[in-house]
Amino acid sequence: MKVSDITAEDIANYLRLSEISGDEEKELKTYLTVAKNYISNYTGLPIKADDEESESLDSYSDFIIVVYIFCQDMYDNRCLYVDNKSINRTVQTILDMHTRNNIC
Repeated sequence: MKVSDITAEDIANYLRLSEISGDEEKELKTYLTVAKNYISNYTGLPIKADDEESESLDSYSDFIIVVYIFCQDMYDNRCLYVDNKSINRTVQTILDMHTRNNIC
């Protein structure tokens, strides 16, 4: 599986939601988009590669769990942003390992 393969249904399964309405599906898709954008902006890696040789979020399988955790946090707290002050330490470690846009 790759980050680009994650669907709203996958997020619903991760959240242990047995059935989701159309509105909930839209909400989960929004969380999924926000999570991918946050990871991309944080690391400097594009969501999708321009070609097969370029790096993207799909290049690293550990971003999959980061997407799930972000979506779960946004679902649990019903917010569309990630609070940098209370970010999960596992997520922070994974993001920091792959950051390409550091200013030295």
